[in-house]
Amino acid sequence: MFSFLNNIPQVTKNILILNVLFFLATIVFESKDVFLINTLGAHYINSPRFEPYQVITHFFMHAGIWHLFMNMYLFVILGSYLERLWGEKRFFIFYVASAMGAFVLYNSIGVYELMQLKKQISSLGYNLVEINEHLKAGTSFTYMSKDTIVINHYVEMVNTPMVGASGAVFGIMAAFALLFPNTEFMIYFAIPVKAKFLVGGYFLWELYNSIYVTPGDNVAHLAHVGGAIVGAAIILYWRKTDKKNFW
Repeated sequence: MFSFLNNIPQVTKNILILNVLFFLATIVFESKDVFLINTLGAHYINSPRFEPYQVITHFFMHAGIWHLFMNMYLFVILGSYLERLWGEKRFFIFYVASAMGAFVLYNSIGVYELMQLKKQISSLGYNLVEINEHLKAGTSFTYMSKDTIVINHYVEMVNTPMVGASGAVFGIMAAFALLFPNTEFMIYFAIPVKAKFLVGGYFLWELYNSIYVTPGDNVAHLAHVGGAIVGAAIILYWRKTDKKNFW
């Protein structure tokens, strides 16, 4: 285990360790009925459950072991290479910027939708301040059955946080595909696919799913799209301004 960590560059290693520690803390606290995902995950900025620190803490949180494994697997493989290529400072800036891009795009649509729901609930005669107090405290409240769809939609949006390093990882994937487009990855250990096709196809799939939302799909597809866009934009800017390191 420790020899494996020794082969990972410093920033990548520290981020990996932090993600694992946050996940272990989530499991420990859940056993005591304390749900860190709700506290440290990123809620919409106009949600009563939003706190400023969530802008940072959300990309160290994961919804399950598979979510954590896939993000960290891609992050370590591609991130290690880019950190060695760029150096610690530039790689760290890139990682955080991609994560911030994911957060901003995720909020861009959700904030507007939440604002419209608030107006609708207020127009139905409900006290929104009182409802928000109940949601923050985790207590139930009464409402008319005819308003169930609107109220439930609002409650779901308020209570469902965005978690995971996926946005930053998509930024790293976009960077790798732009810098090394013809590098081949083995899909299912048997099918060679070039990075530009693999990442490009994955991006289009996430874009499609962010536009045509499937009921019950809790994946933050917009965050993935945002991370990829910011990551690509940074690479294109660096390529224009730093020909020595970004050919």
